[in-house]
Amino acid sequence: MNKNESKYFNTAQKMDEALILLLEKKDFSYITIKEICAVAGVNRSTFYLHYENTADLLKETTRYILDKHFAYYSAETQSISQRFANCDQKDLVFVTAEYLTPYLTFVKENQRIFKVAIKQFNSMNMDEVYDKMFNHIFNPILARFYIPENERTYLLKFYLTGIFAIIMEWLDKNCSDDMNAVIKIITDCVLGERHING
Repeated sequence: MNKNESKYFNTAQKMDEALILLLEKKDFSYITIKEICAVAGVNRSTFYLHYENTADLLKETTRYILDKHFAYYSAETQSISQRFANCDQKDLVFVTAEYLTPYLTFVKENQRIFKVAIKQFNSMNMDEVYDKMFNHIFNPILARFYIPENERTYLLKFYLTGIFAIIMEWLDKNCSDDMNAVIKIITDCVLGERHING
């Protein structure tokens, strides 16, 4: 990375962080370029060198958050989608410590960013991210388990909503509970090991 690229990257990162800070306090539609520049410590002309408008910055900030998240996974874990068709079914179960540990580590180390992404889910077009993940990851996996196509979105929403609820409970406690204990709760619930005795 040369000096100009480094400078550009640093400025972009400042603006991403500024937008995240502002999104903690208010809805995206109420955030102005003037506010972003003030928080980032840059002038308006610098903003317009990088972006046409705040929507452009929001797209980049969403990418910044996703890149930060994916950086927690090993290259082998990231490339699993290339092996969907030929790997064993047991390798298609992602509710394991191998996948949950980097995810929960990201959540714990980036609590502010994760909360902003949840709070601003619609503004940040996270539903598009979910749709891409469904089409390229979850749908092929569910097909390998012979789940009828018309049932796949229901099944996935059921599991993801449950996992998300556990993570939000952990987040409400500032991620103070032991991560391995939380992973065990998730895997027990998803894999049917957790029962309520009546």
